[in-house]
Amino acid sequence: MNTSIKTPPQEITKEDYRKVFGTLPTGVTAITGRTEDGKPMGFVVGTFASLSLAPPLVTFCVDKSSSTWPTLRSLKRFTANILSTEQVPVCRALSRKGVDKFQGVDYSESALGTPRIDGSVAYIDCEVLSEVVAGDHYVIVGSVQTMEAAPGKALMFRGGTFGEYDEWPPPTPAPEKQNQGGAK
Repeated sequence: MNTSIKTPPQEITKEDYRKVFGTLPTGVTAITGRTEDGKPMGFVVGTFASLSLAPPLVTFCVDKSSSTWPTLRSLKRFTANILSTEQVPVCRALSRKGVDKFQGVDYSESALGTPRIDGSVAYIDCEVLSEVVAGDHYVIVGSVQTMEAAPGKALMFRGGTFGEYDEWPPPTPAPEKQNQGGAK
């Protein structure tokens, strides 16, 4: 007879959740768009990712309490600006609460009319394809319309601090063993 012991699910606190997932480095991406009257808006996510190659789709998550996403959602398009290591001040500006987050942030306009933040290492211009409610967040899927890479190193975030990716040198091949005993 096979018996299994079921353990009750562990209570997961917000603090424990943040501590565990704080060990995972994430990219830092500014999601930008415009209000109906043309004012630039944006916020920062650490959840931006490629979702599908064919068709080209991306995804990110945003807290349901965001005051910026409802406005961007209504226009159905956004640009994902992958921030560079030189853009910590831009990240901080777009992370704060308030109306004029773009003050002092230089940008140009994408083909979709959304802000592309100058100095970012990549720009992905998208139309909103779908949105799903998952817990306390919205999961957004965007259909990629245009994209462009630029020089620089991508900004990363881990454990409450900013950083950058550091490549390891390729491994040195092990020397081949030579036959010590000769042929027999």
